[in-house]
Amino acid sequence: MQIYNTMTRRKEELVPLVPGQISMYACGPTVYNYFHIGNARPFIVFDTMRRYLEYRGYKVKFVQNFTDIDDKMIRRANEEGISVRELGERFIKEYYHDADALGVQRATVNPRATEHIGEIISLVRTLIEKGHAYATPDGDVYFSVRSFPGYGKLSGQNIDDLENGARVDPDEAKRDPLDFALWKAEKPGEPSWDSPWGKGRPGWHIECSAMSMSILGETFDIHAGGQDLIFPHHENEIAQSEAATGKPFARYWMHNGYINVDNQKMSKSLNNFFTVRDIAAEFDLEAVRMFMLSVQYRNPVNFSRELIQQAESALERLRTAQERLAEAALAPEGTEEDAAFLTQVEELKNRFCDAMDDDLNTADALGALFEFARTSNTFVSVPRGKAALDRARAVYTELTGVLGLLVHKSAEEFPAEALKLLEERQAARKAKNFARADQIRDILNGMGLAVEDTANGPKLKKLS
Repeated sequence: MQIYNTMTRRKEELVPLVPGQISMYACGPTVYNYFHIGNARPFIVFDTMRRYLEYRGYKVKFVQNFTDIDDKMIRRANEEGISVRELGERFIKEYYHDADALGVQRATVNPRATEHIGEIISLVRTLIEKGHAYATPDGDVYFSVRSFPGYGKLSGQNIDDLENGARVDPDEAKRDPLDFALWKAEKPGEPSWDSPWGKGRPGWHIECSAMSMSILGETFDIHAGGQDLIFPHHENEIAQSEAATGKPFARYWMHNGYINVDNQKMSKSLNNFFTVRDIAAEFDLEAVRMFMLSVQYRNPVNFSRELIQQAESALERLRTAQERLAEAALAPEGTEEDAAFLTQVEELKNRFCDAMDDDLNTADALGALFEFARTSNTFVSVPRGKAALDRARAVYTELTGVLGLLVHKSAEEFPAEALKLLEERQAARKAKNFARADQIRDILNGMGLAVEDTANGPKLKKLS
């Protein structure tokens, strides 16, 4: 697999540190509010990356953090008269609610910054001991940017140009305008922890370095996030991590492109700022996932209601193909047409994988999947052999699952009671007790469910 490495500015072959295993860290949300559609893109993209790596046989350790202490959280918690911890707990639950609806799998580990204070303090102490950081008389600790010769290598920033544009808050006791906070001294109304420099709390950048290295090691395979995080967040992560360990931090850096709304930058002032919860009130969030994957992840994407509606229609075509494959009538035996179809299936699977191997090109992968849908729709218009149908169903399920599509619209969404009634109805029909079968159908109708009898047995559908 070739991926574009932001650090080297070229596509490189993905070669893991440990054969057969991938260690991957993706920046997660700051849990002070519902996450917006701009956040949704990296969550979906890097979930898809993880799914594909697992599909290709890698064992993936996927870490996505929660920033549960920062200025925005403190401000909102104070406004609501609750603790920062209470606020974080609430919006972590809300994150899972919306991420689940987008088909985003749970990370292997979801570390919280407040659960890694010990590791953060240890990392800051190491940086001070190595001369890369310094404490002020007030109890703040800053990273000395000029002590790290490689600063700017990820973003391509020139340190002298950065100095010309730097601003210093009058309250900050920095030695250099470019230096950034590793530890912030306690202020009234803020959560704080004991440290060698006095009570305080961590800076944002140090949190991700401490969490990622404590779980994945001092060097790991992939660090991912939105393009907006390249500078200063990821640049600062690299500086403090490599200054502390003397080793490379992440070997590959992946960043998704920006998202606009109706061809304008998303902004509260333009009234085009939407949370995923806002969008869920109007659209199927699986269609939002489809929309996000319809553009290669490094390219900018334009969000609009019209485009989401188009994604809903496209998603319905994939669902219809899945249903037709599931319900296809069986022929007594296979034919030469079956063999030709299976050849096409394997070719389309290879096209799909070639696209995904080319820097996670989900747009082209979707193109192969839609051709698969069209081809299979034609194929199942007449009865077909069991072997061909079974193989087509398996491959279709594999490929849609890699993209996180059509995987959470399953029979599991129906109540256990309804599934039990469906089994009872099928048994009644086999026993030629049609009166009982009709009675069960009416009970299911009363639950808002319809029974559809197909060549492969009955299935439930929600009544429209």
